[in-house]
Amino acid sequence: MASLLSPSAAISLQYKLNRSIASALSAHTPSKVSHAFTGDGRCRRLSFKTKAAGPVEGNVLDKESASTNDKIDYGVVGMHHVGILCENLERSLEFYQNILGLEINEARPHDKLPYRGAWLWVGSEMIHLMELPNPDPLTGRPEHGGRDRHACISIRDVSMLQAILDKAGIPYTLSRSGRPAIFTRDPDANALEFTQV
Repeated sequence: MASLLSPSAAISLQYKLNRSIASALSAHTPSKVSHAFTGDGRCRRLSFKTKAAGPVEGNVLDKESASTNDKIDYGVVGMHHVGILCENLERSLEFYQNILGLEINEARPHDKLPYRGAWLWVGSEMIHLMELPNPDPLTGRPEHGGRDRHACISIRDVSMLQAILDKAGIPYTLSRSGRPAIFTRDPDANALEFTQV
């Protein structure tokens, strides 16, 4: 039989019923709450077991509630691209192509968007340069890009990139943790991290 309540009303009613039952049971009955955690510390399953202290009717002993926080899985497979704002596309391409050596993905539809831009390959993912006004301040940013919003690119040789940046006169900082990583900024002060893998 179909419910006469709207979905939100039915959820609200179920919530009130569950709270009422749990309050009545927990006040005078022995109970056990158990949690199942994932590797990242999130609660995957919460169940509530209780035994009645007195006589009960029906099959209610040792019933477990439905999971309240099952793993959310909608098929995440990886990062596709990172969008980076720039004031001048040619100046940014000079940096990303000629200093960092990234190649343009000609298959991406940059001419179908209402602003200028370019898609650059970073391994199997991409950076999408977008020539749009940047709402972020260009001054007053932290010197070390690791303390600012940044995109991180995996590379094989940090010392080789360090030599490239030195030759081009582009400032950078090394990782504060001592791991092989280098932080720099593009011409629009967007922070980039390069970590050695």
